[in-house]
Amino acid sequence: MALLSDRQKDELHKSMLEYLHTSNFTAAYNALKEDTGVEYTPDPKAKYAGLLEKKWTSVIRLQKKIMDLETRNASLQEELSIAPSKRAAMQADWVPRAPAAHVLTGHRGHITRVAFHPQYSILASASEDATVKIWDWETGEFERTLKGHHRAVHDVDFDHKGHLLVTCSSDLFIKIWDSENEWKNTKTLSGHDHSVSSVRFMPGDQYIVSASRDSTIRVFDVASTHLVRTISGHSEWVRCAVPSDDGRLLASASKDKTAKLWDPLTGECKGELRGHDNELEAVCFAPVAAYAAIRELAGLPNVGPKGPGAYVATGSRDKTVKLWDVQSGQMIKNLAGHDNWVRALVFHPSGKLLLSAADDKTIRVWELSTGRCMKTVEAHSHFVATLAWGRQRVSTAKSNGADAKTGEAEKLVNVVASAGVDQIIKIWLP
Repeated sequence: MALLSDRQKDELHKSMLEYLHTSNFTAAYNALKEDTGVEYTPDPKAKYAGLLEKKWTSVIRLQKKIMDLETRNASLQEELSIAPSKRAAMQADWVPRAPAAHVLTGHRGHITRVAFHPQYSILASASEDATVKIWDWETGEFERTLKGHHRAVHDVDFDHKGHLLVTCSSDLFIKIWDSENEWKNTKTLSGHDHSVSSVRFMPGDQYIVSASRDSTIRVFDVASTHLVRTISGHSEWVRCAVPSDDGRLLASASKDKTAKLWDPLTGECKGELRGHDNELEAVCFAPVAAYAAIRELAGLPNVGPKGPGAYVATGSRDKTVKLWDVQSGQMIKNLAGHDNWVRALVFHPSGKLLLSAADDKTIRVWELSTGRCMKTVEAHSHFVATLAWGRQRVSTAKSNGADAKTGEAEKLVNVVASAGVDQIIKIWLP
């Protein structure tokens, strides 16, 4: 009773006395009146008549309302959990299918690369129109244009926190842009003697690695912008150079029809992958999640390297995708099916599939355990030059699907972006 004021206590006692009187509980009425010492004369017209019953029914009504609101809240939370940015938890094996959720237009030249922000629904695109554009992939809205390069921009990559964006161009420069400071161009790096065709942050974000038409791969220090290392070994234009997830290896693809593996600390060539009949356009490391499927494809027991960098995929102008064992340099499988140059590769986060994009205007989905093409998406009206999977991570604590086996509590969000010569970007969502 300490929670009630004197006035509230008085009202409660009087309404109880009124209730006991109207219910003919005379003994209880007299006992309560005596115990409380309240002077009260029953009156059917007084404000206390029926007050206790009204309060009681309103409490019941409010309880029901609260339960309804809690149910509604739970259903809204569930809806929110399967909104575009969170759908991955529900669909472990999702792959793109037509039509695309958004078609982004604005570039005035071929789009060379797209890259997702690791935390927010931001996409960056590089183009031969010498600009980089920033988009919101969830809404499909254009946000801004970054100008600074004077010739075609060939690559774009976010660091692992999404604070910095790095770009490279035919103007021989590499530029760093600060996403937290109005996307200002804060640093410009130079060192290559010809067009810079690819640039990536190394794991840890202290260094960037670039590849160029001058046949070299170069490593730069982000803080000082100094050139740390020049790696030579290819005899022709190096189309791209990408680091393994632990940063211990670099894989490069070149016009000289080879892919090479390098130690980024020493510049030593650790291996060469030969087998394509034409220039290489793309190379990418298989994620650890894909190892089981790749070993099944190769007919190997599921034992061996457990760390990053054990297998790579390459795409070439010979219209094929090839999977390789890094340690032995042996080709595991040749994936034939595209009708034109293969330009981009990305592994599915589940590790079961590989996606490739080509100048035959399609995206193909390959099942890694069998090597068969299980889906072809008619993606663009012209050559498809770039393909990227979202980097955002979402919790999968509620799902007991494939991820339960790997013990991962989170995984990449389901969103794919593709772009190319038709000057449009397509965003593919579940």
